[in-house]
Formats: sequence, structure tokens, C-alpha cells
Amino acid sequence: MRTIEIFDTTLRDGEQSAGVNLNTIEKIEVARQLERLGVDVIEAGFPAASKGDFDAVQRIGSTIKNSSVTGLARAQQRDIDAVWESLKGTAEPRLHVFLATSPIHMTHKLKMTPDQVIDTAVQAVQYAKKFFPVVQWSAEDACRSDLNFLVKIMEKVIEAGASVINLPDTVGYITPHKYGELFRYVRENVPNIDGVKLSAHCHDDLGMATANSLAAIENGADQIEGTINGIGERAGNAALEEIAVALRIREDFYGATTRLKLDEIKKTSSLVSKLTGMRVPANKAVVGDNAFAHESGIHQDGMLKEKTTYEIITPELIGVNATRLVLGKHSGRHAFKNKVVELGFELSEEKLNEAFHAFKDLADKKKEIVDEDLFSILTNKQTEMAEAVGFTLERMQVQYGMDNIPTATIELKFEDGSVTRLASTGSGSVEAIYNTIEKILPSPSRLLDYKINSVGGGRDALAEVYVRLEYNGEKTSGRGTAQDVLEASARAYLNAVNRSAQRKSQSLEKEAVKASL
Repeated sequence: MRTIEIFDTTLRDGEQSAGVNLNTIEKIEVARQLERLGVDVIEAGFPAASKGDFDAVQRIGSTIKNSSVTGLARAQQRDIDAVWESLKGTAEPRLHVFLATSPIHMTHKLKMTPDQVIDTAVQAVQYAKKFFPVVQWSAEDACRSDLNFLVKIMEKVIEAGASVINLPDTVGYITPHKYGELFRYVRENVPNIDGVKLSAHCHDDLGMATANSLAAIENGADQIEGTINGIGERAGNAALEEIAVALRIREDFYGATTRLKLDEIKKTSSLVSKLTGMRVPANKAVVGDNAFAHESGIHQDGMLKEKTTYEIITPELIGVNATRLVLGKHSGRHAFKNKVVELGFELSEEKLNEAFHAFKDLADKKKEIVDEDLFSILTNKQTEMAEAVGFTLERMQVQYGMDNIPTATIELKFEDGSVTRLASTGSGSVEAIYNTIEKILPSPSRLLDYKINSVGGGRDALAEVYVRLEYNGEKTSGRGTAQDVLEASARAYLNAVNRSAQRKSQSLEKEAVKASL
């Protein structure tokens, strides 16, 4: 039984999904959960891309102990230096460096000859090996590259010191049979291939990312790259939870396994979904809400007689708890704390007390408290900003009637303690709320996207609102949770504004520190 290493790029490629914007605290929380899941390698970001990315990679590297942390770099000394500076204090600093190898990329993007591409790749790997014990080199757009050229450049970068070679299907173009052939071809034709691990990184533009990844495993891939819930650029990446469960269920066929703790899958999926605002489709394989639902009478009859008639994956395998009712308004702090630990959260005493009070407030309003409710409360507490930056919603009143103009009156507290109250109208209640907030804010803002989900089910379910907006010329996103949809909408808007203010504040602080040195 071969062990396939899992390379998670949720925090790098996954965060490049349109509309997703995680802050450093949220990235650290995702990284901790990926560590609990048992991921071998966590790609924490692209340090040279921004100060925020650099800071996140550095802090994740210092936090994670049981997974290897890596950063992405172009084949440039500046990028490689940025990854080293962010990870040099970790137990196993690791670099992921890439360069395109397909004719279309070399001609139109790089504007380099094949020989120049080889020289650039070799120099980058040689330079990186001065610092990093593990260097992974990726042939961007490998699946549209000339095979003879691919063999040639792979041989050279392995000689230069690459430990892992990644052959990505960058645009989701290849088919499973052809992708398997690619791995078999390089194994048979690269003379020094035995000295490295081969990795597969597939995109889902044609809906074949999982199938392609499994085909790579059939043909000798040692490492699979992907994201939780399959998020990522364009149509996304291979969904790691699908690949891991496929290997477990079809051990007889693939003869391979992973080190993942499969009962952490559902929790990881839910966390990534909540923090990114990308809802998991109900019919999504493995982690969708309908993955274990049986509607057909024939299916239900079979399930009652023998579950394996229609269920090849048990809910317990991926950590789905069949008992949904967990706590009530009479539950004490001790029981609450035990549930917090059971759900995999590590809160400070201060945060635990705040979460307990939030739970009690919800229990007074909601008859049944389920895991999803607690997960939402705990995630909000775990990832909320350390310092109050920006604006606080003090009071809100909304007037609505079919024959009346919706009007929202809102009172906001500023960071300096001052309070402003204002009322505005709109064509609907949410628009009235946002029109009022926008008039109070000192800088211009514009709503770009609005999404609302329910936490669990029932008429008393919590509402989660996700927004993306432009504030003071910068795109930002935020989320808000409350039993009332309108309150959740207001909190989501202010959360987005405050996240933008926090990033600006941190940037100014760093500039001030640099100026004083």
C-alpha cells in the first residue's frame, strides 16, 4: 500500500477564488485545521505578492508544527528570498518555485526561448538550494508542453537540486487517460527521475480534476495537490476530500492511502466554507448536505434493510455527527467547554467566556441548538479581529410595509468613541440599511456582491450574510451572523469595512516601524 502525500493549497490557490479575501487570523485558523486533518504540506501563500501574504506565511510557519509549510515563488531571486525570510525560522522550510514550459506560455507570456527557460529554471533551483532543504519545481502548463522539452528541463532541474517535480494541469485541459500517460512517459524517459517525487496539481475547468489526480496516482504520482471543497482559480482545483475518500473506499483498485484523518473532513470543509463565503453545493461529493440523504422510496427501503445497498461512504467516516441536538439553555459552562473541545476549537479563557455568553443568548431565542450553530459562534470568536478597528453597530431600527417606503435608522460608534445616528430609505430593507451605513462612513463604499445562507434549518435558524464591496478604493469582503437577517446584513457590511481599516492600520504601523529603524 503506497502512501500518497497531500499538498494543500487552499490558502494560496484556493484563496485566489474570485471574491475570497481571508485575513491573517482566518488563514491561521484554516492552517490549524489542516494540521488536525493531517495534511503533509500546507502552501500558506505567495510571500512576494503582498505584505499581507508575507505576514500570513510567516505566522503560519511559526504556528504549524506537524505539517510542512511552504510558500510559492516565481523563478526570481526576489521571490525566493521572500519565501526564505518568511519561513527561515520553521522546522522544515520548503519552497515551491514555478516556471511555464508550454509553447503558448513561453512565447506570449514569458517571451523567452526554450533554452532561456531551462537556464532560468536551473538558476532558480540552484539558488533556492542554498537555503531550502526541500525545493519543489513546477512546470506551469505542463499538460500543453512538448514532451521532449519537458523531459529535458526536468532532467536539468533535478540535477540542480529539485526534490519534487510538479506537473500541473494549469488550465484543466487534459483528460485522465492522457494525464496518466504523461506521468508514465516522464517516469520512463527522465533518466534521474528516481531521485524525486512526482506531484499532480489539477484544475477543474472541464470537471475532471479529481479523475485526473487519481489517474496520476495510478501512474506513479507520489503527491497530490488540491484544495478543500475544490475552491480555487476559475472553476477551482481538485477537491482533496474527494481524492482521499476515493482512495479509502477503492483501496482494492488504487492500492494507495493518505495520512489524512478522514473524520476531520467535514469540520475542515465547513470551516473553509464559512470563512471564504463559498457555500458547498448540496450535491457536492463527500461533503455536500445531500451526500447521505436518500429521497427515493426504493433507496430508503434498501437502506432500512442494509445500508450498504446505497451507501458506500458512511457519514461517520468523514466526521458527520448523526446526533444533531447538542446543548440547550440549561446547559452549563462545563458541558459547553467539553463541546468546544469536541468540535476542535482552542479558545482562550476570555474568548471561551464570550462564546459561552453568545451561546446562552442564542439558547434564549432558539429552542434547539445544533452543532452548526455552535460551529458558527466558535468560528466567529476564534477569528474576530484582535483589536476594535473601525465601526461598531450600536442600534438599528428598520421600518417596512408593503405600502410604505422602507426606512432604516442606524447608530454607529466610531473608533474614537463618537457616535453618529442617521436614517435613509431604499427600495428594500437591506438597501435602506446599506444606504444609511454608506452615508455615515467617512469614505466612499459600493456593494459588489451579497449572499445569504442559513445555519442549519428551521424557521429560527441563524442567518449568515457574506458581502463583497469596494471601500475607499479597495476591494474587501466581510460576513455577519445573527438570527435576524437584517442585523446579519448590517454586521457583514461593517465587518468588511473594518477588515479594510485593519489592513490599512497594520500597513501604516509597519511603515512607521521601518521608518524608525
